[in-house]
Amino acid sequence: MSLTLAAVGAVVAALFDASVAPYLRIGGGQPDLVIVLAVIWTVVVGFEGGLTWAFVGGILTDLLAPRPLGSTAFVALLIVGGAAIYARIVVRGRYLRPIVAVFGFSLLFGVMYTFLDRALRGPIPMDDAIASWIPGAVLDTLVACLLAPVIVRVHARLTDRERIDW
Repeated sequence: MSLTLAAVGAVVAALFDASVAPYLRIGGGQPDLVIVLAVIWTVVVGFEGGLTWAFVGGILTDLLAPRPLGSTAFVALLIVGGAAIYARIVVRGRYLRPIVAVFGFSLLFGVMYTFLDRALRGPIPMDDAIASWIPGAVLDTLVACLLAPVIVRVHARLTDRERIDW
């Protein structure tokens, strides 16, 4: 059920990224819902679901946007791997942990994707790309501030086991 939900959610997030997100540009950056949800899902729920978010959402994002096929999915899978390591190392901060992860990994995604895109397509203006990294990471963090507590709460509610009262 979790992986199916992740796949359907990744499709919806990629459609949002392709249709609505370009209108939410602030300071040269725009929110990337696929990356935000992939990182949150990896940190809160688990690695397999995060891989599903990254792969399905990345491939669909590449199909909907004029990008080389598989480039977004490749970088997103690397980001999810880093988020899984982060989730193992940082265990405190139930609500703050995914938000901090989104900021760091969103910034890393912007940097890695810029260099991969430059390698695949040829020279691109680096000034424009660098100027979008920080605003994009900040917007992703703001989106994570809205979504992460909800995902943490729902996951905690669904996975709570019955405890014995003494």
